[in-house]
Amino acid sequence: MPSNDARILLQAAVPTAAVGAIAAVVSGVVAGGKGALGAIVATLVVILFMGIGLYVLQRVAKSLPHLFQAMGLLLYTAQILLLFIFVAVFKNTSLFNPKSFALTLVVTTLVWIGAQARAHMKAKILYVEPDPSKGDKPENKGHSS
Repeated sequence: MPSNDARILLQAAVPTAAVGAIAAVVSGVVAGGKGALGAIVATLVVILFMGIGLYVLQRVAKSLPHLFQAMGLLLYTAQILLLFIFVAVFKNTSLFNPKSFALTLVVTTLVWIGAQARAHMKAKILYVEPDPSKGDKPENKGHSS
């Protein structure tokens, strides 16, 4: 994973994990151990889903740049759909508190999206690749700068 991609992943995952930890503490106080467990599971699910999505999107951007925007929209739609399915499957679970899980899932997803958007805005990523062989072109030979 190139350094820009890793930096964006880190800048999205760290705030998400921090908010997830806060949610685990709050859920633990409000709903006990099962509430804290639900918040931890939700945080891990969001970091896993969104992290894999970011990785896949970066791979598509490098190999098929003309599909980047469409793939991004498809990927985010699929991620949100998968998160809703995950909530529906674990709606009546007794392993953890489903309300803490669902609330943490929504909050950490929003934090991830916001942090990722901020990281992309602050990153200085070239959207046009500079031509490395510009000095070797025939029209540039014989001209000195």
